[in-house]
Amino acid sequence: MLPLVEVPELVRHYAPYFASVFSAEALVEFERYISGLIVSENKTIEGINRLFVLDSRNQSSLNRLLTASPFSLEALNQARLQVLEERPRTQRKHNGVLSVDDTLLTHYGEHFDQIAVLRDPIQERFVWAHNLVTLHYSDEETDYPLRFRLWLPPDVDRLEAGLVQAGVRLKAEKQGWKRQAPPKWRNYLLGVWRRHQDDPGMPELHQSKQRIAEHLVEEWLQAHPQDRHLPVTFDAWYTQAGFCHFLDRTLKLAYVGALSEDDQLILQSGPQRLDRFTAHLQQEHWTAQKEQRPLPFRPIRVHFKGETEVYYSYCATHRLNKFGRQRLVISFEQPDLSDHPVFYISNRLHWQAPGIMRIRRHRWPVEVYYEEGKAEGLDQYQVRDFQAIERHIALVAVVYSLLRAAQHDRVLRRKLQRQLKLELEGSPVSWRRATQAHCLWSLALFISASLAQGQTLSAIMPPLLQSLCSR
Repeated sequence: MLPLVEVPELVRHYAPYFASVFSAEALVEFERYISGLIVSENKTIEGINRLFVLDSRNQSSLNRLLTASPFSLEALNQARLQVLEERPRTQRKHNGVLSVDDTLLTHYGEHFDQIAVLRDPIQERFVWAHNLVTLHYSDEETDYPLRFRLWLPPDVDRLEAGLVQAGVRLKAEKQGWKRQAPPKWRNYLLGVWRRHQDDPGMPELHQSKQRIAEHLVEEWLQAHPQDRHLPVTFDAWYTQAGFCHFLDRTLKLAYVGALSEDDQLILQSGPQRLDRFTAHLQQEHWTAQKEQRPLPFRPIRVHFKGETEVYYSYCATHRLNKFGRQRLVISFEQPDLSDHPVFYISNRLHWQAPGIMRIRRHRWPVEVYYEEGKAEGLDQYQVRDFQAIERHIALVAVVYSLLRAAQHDRVLRRKLQRQLKLELEGSPVSWRRATQAHCLWSLALFISASLAQGQTLSAIMPPLLQSLCSR
């Protein structure tokens, strides 16, 4: 990446929102770190520090931003959201959707605080990783993370002591696992804790991803009660009876979850797997086509991000094992029902398939955030201290949010368009490239001004070339 001779215009434009979060010295390091996350290919502290050729500093200053600066993550998050809330097109809207999801931040090696061996469902193998749980917002114009938290692996000693103190009996024959098979002992304690975690007086000895998701949603609504009308959507992993009951009964929220083909309906004839129930509906559908009767799977149109998508969906209220009465949608993309079906449920029994499918469609942007966030360094940290890792993740969320705000910021867009002679629109990825283009323009202006002042290229170029060659 080209060296930086100044902080990019996008960062300067939004930096005042964060002045109250940092000391004057830390704010400078914040601007440098954010700049590096946007424009550098190397997202490490060392790589970011090398970008700045005119204001060269020891990288320990950037390191202190993550490890020692006394700023509050909550204050940083509030400032980030204020940037978005002050722009009409990035404000939360009445038709918005909340989504819950998590992702693995994979690393090679175990020398990071609170890292664990976790199964990567994409690679289908176990990896060293942190697990990030996110509450995300999406509407027709924008999306961004609201709150997020890293999952922590269980503290086995604390778990055992807490269960014993709470009066939960641990089987004597399992005690040998403590020395002979520690992973079995940990999994046994976790299983006991899960069965008793809702008992009266039971302390919160461990937070599962599900419990973290519950806290994220609850904390958001406590701070923003006006958002209680927003539905929550999530994938099949989070579609567990306990999580759904918490959203429905405790928080009184509407939700749309996903099921797998082996989940069971409770019919008058008895339990039946969803895949078998769907196969029966398909046969009924094809027969009804021949006989020109009403079809179980009807074409619906779903509007998402300015586009219209067509699905073929069945929608009815059913009783599901462990969930109770739910609105069930079974949907295909092909009119002949030849593709693999998807299964969604909602606790709003009067909702129809188009509305449920629209809400479900808004789960996808959190996946895009993870993908683009990783391009901006979400999983590229080399700091090992847990607080520093949390801060790095929060600063990546700032970057993503500033790029989202820039899409709809007329003042910033006009300023950059005048300088670059380009029409600026598009996604956060496009705005990241526009910021890189502005850095190239600033570098060209610096070289031109230096030449105009009588300097020679042989005097100007060495620090710039050294910055490039040292990466």
